Amino acid sequence: MTTTSDGPYEITPGFYRLGNSSMPSFLLDAPQPALFDAGLSCLTQSYLDDTRAILGQRTPAWLFLSHAHFDHCGAAGWFKEAWPDMRVAAAPKSAQILARPNALKLMAQLNQVAAQKYFAAGGVRQSRHEFKPLTLDRTLADGDEIELGGGMSVQVLATPGHTWDSLSYYISQRGILVAAEAVGTEAVGGYIVSEFLVSYDAYMENMRRLAQLEMEVLCPGHHQVHTGRAAREHFGKCLASAEQFKDWVLRLLAQEDGQVERVVPLVKAGEYDHRIGPKQPLAAYMLNLQARVGTLAREAGYPV
Repeated sequence: MTTTSDGPYEITPGFYRLGNSSMPSFLLDAPQPALFDAGLSCLTQSYLDDTRAILGQRTPAWLFLSHAHFDHCGAAGWFKEAWPDMRVAAAPKSAQILARPNALKLMAQLNQVAAQKYFAAGGVRQSRHEFKPLTLDRTLADGDEIELGGGMSVQVLATPGHTWDSLSYYISQRGILVAAEAVGTEAVGGYIVSEFLVSYDAYMENMRRLAQLEMEVLCPGHHQVHTGRAAREHFGKCLASAEQFKDWVLRLLAQEDGQVERVVPLVKAGEYDHRIGPKQPLAAYMLNLQARVGTLAREAGYPV
């Protein structure tokens, strides 16, 4: 299932995508409602409006963050201001990142760049919210289970590979997996961007682990949400795409004598330049690409 519209979208009864499909937040309507990720700061108002349209006078009890990247926690500080009793939870490493002034400065800058691009493209329901720092109310570890009432719970799965603080969230009673970048992101045209930044091996291992779960809904970090058979088939596509990307980069590294700085523009030309939007803002893409190529170079034994 693919939808690119703005606004609250009910993916399966009681589970919604909020805001923009490229930079979504998700809401599980339970006795203790739970939000998953907080997108961009410039989409704050759309997330708030969508949540209120669904919950009415009720308020979210939890915000679960998949990792501390600018496009997954951009509106989290505003969520906490709107709903002070809501508990914000993520990995211990996320708490460390969110306490670093330099990391917060970069998140603010990347949110500003993303907002400028979004406004220039005529994005709807945008707001002038800028990134607001936040602190966590709780840290989570692999195997934790958070009860939401009514027989519903969120199981925490540590899935490093994209980042060291990456968590996925599994609602087994509904077959819903919020995986963010623990799985590949399918771009326009079907190309799957492999999302490992810190470890290719961990990324692949954890994707195989997630593939064993029983699921009817799979939520990657951006763009498409996959349901039914497509949710289960997405893992095979992601694993194959990651293997192809690794083989391509290793060939380029061999060709360029292991020089990451010479390989990065070659990959950008082949992966990013020709693609039509929506796609990741260039500044964020280049940071991630440098990390992906550097990771493969390091794991292959090249000096980095």
